[in-house]
Amino acid sequence: MELNEYLSSSLSQAGYGGAEVQKTPIGTKITLFVIRPGLVIGRKGSGIRDLTTKLEQQFNLENAQISVTEVTKPELNPHIMANRIAQLIERGTAFRRASLWTINTIMGAGAMGVEVTVSGKLRGERAHFEKHSAGTIPKSGKIAEEVVRSSTNSILTKMGLVGIKLKISLKEETHLDFDLSLEAQPKVETQTDSESESKSQSENQSVPSDSEVKTESKDIINSEVKEIAVNKSET
Repeated sequence: MELNEYLSSSLSQAGYGGAEVQKTPIGTKITLFVIRPGLVIGRKGSGIRDLTTKLEQQFNLENAQISVTEVTKPELNPHIMANRIAQLIERGTAFRRASLWTINTIMGAGAMGVEVTVSGKLRGERAHFEKHSAGTIPKSGKIAEEVVRSSTNSILTKMGLVGIKLKISLKEETHLDFDLSLEAQPKVETQTDSESESKSQSENQSVPSDSEVKTESKDIINSEVKEIAVNKSET
């Protein structure tokens, strides 16, 4: 937590978007996600060398190895967008306008859902919070752990300390088991031309035509007339 706060304050101009820390047998591997990696690396690697020595001295890291990765979509990174909300509020923008602008920007970048919570002394002496959301954000379960990315930030204003919490749910991380759009559609049975022709032929063979019915009825009538005539002649 302290390492994340230190990196967020020192790399704010580079667009800090989070870090991953892995302990290896060789040392500590740190991966930084930023918008402008050139500002972190510096001229001929001077910036990243200075940052490595500061982290080793301040956080007692052994053989720290820092790698820098550029963030391709900063609008879908909660650390970057929470920092932008803090910068907008610091410049004098209303917190509600900053929240709505952030929601529209994130949803326009292709997110599945977003939720912004701003708390503190926003309008008066009494502290309260406001929550704005759009789209779909899972709240619990395994899908919430896989899909939702969150970040928190704070800023000191004239009224007091204001906290910002941002949640973003990503479409790319959604598992196929939770996509029920195809299963919800009703099933429709289709027939090919050959199947329809064979079915019509079988129906024609099973059902007699009108001419066949007429000839059969005539034969029955003629046989009955002959039987009546024979009976009369015998009497």
